[in-house]
Amino acid sequence: MFAINPFAELSASIPPAIMQTFVVVMILLVVGGTLFDIVHKKSATYFFNNWEKVKAKGTRQVSGGEMVSLAIQTAAVEGLTSGEFCNPQRRISHLLTMYGFLAYVIATAIMVFAYPTPAPQAPAILPALWTIGALMVCLGGYWFWFFIRADVASEGNSPFRLVRADLFIVSLLASVTLGLIWAYVQTTGNTGWANVLLALYLLATTVLFGSIPWSKFSHMFFKPAAAFQKRVEQANGSRRNLPAPAETPKIFGSTHQQPRNF
Repeated sequence: MFAINPFAELSASIPPAIMQTFVVVMILLVVGGTLFDIVHKKSATYFFNNWEKVKAKGTRQVSGGEMVSLAIQTAAVEGLTSGEFCNPQRRISHLLTMYGFLAYVIATAIMVFAYPTPAPQAPAILPALWTIGALMVCLGGYWFWFFIRADVASEGNSPFRLVRADLFIVSLLASVTLGLIWAYVQTTGNTGWANVLLALYLLATTVLFGSIPWSKFSHMFFKPAAAFQKRVEQANGSRRNLPAPAETPKIFGSTHQQPRNF
């Protein structure tokens, strides 16, 4: 699996043009779903209106150079290292899932569009990156699902309890897991099971990218903007009308201690 391009093997039964069309459709679903989500939930309107309120309530003016510095800090801390998570396990889980998904998606796009057939052969790094990325998503995602979720770790609910908010993580794990199983079964030569798993893989992937208006998929685009706005609020003194932070663990408890309320 680490050295075999699963999409090149698939080209024996499905033309590369069809695979490429499917990927393009998934990209369009992401763009369209995100735009629909922005319009339907009025996210952009909220951010712009709140931005004006932040500037109006600020106690000091933030310079252009400081804005650039805040943007770099946001990208480095919240964007690249998920520094907004206080729980180190949650942070590691998120990083595994995020970077695994990026590696998995990028490798998929390159192999489907640049190396969709056995010749020319894809560089060995691409199928390895695809497999490792998928495994990282599974490791981070299942770790979060069974052990870290607030309703499981803190509220004692069953890890098999499903609610609408779980649509993104469930469809992501289903897509990546089925993709890994399909790629493995395809190498065994079992055509029947490979076709069944391929159909399930495509279905789960379509649900993942087609359900953006109803899932938390688009939050990955909104989180950096919200994190940047929060830094600006702290820099200009508005702080969303909240008091200055205080170190009072003896009164309110510690953020480093996992709550157990069951």
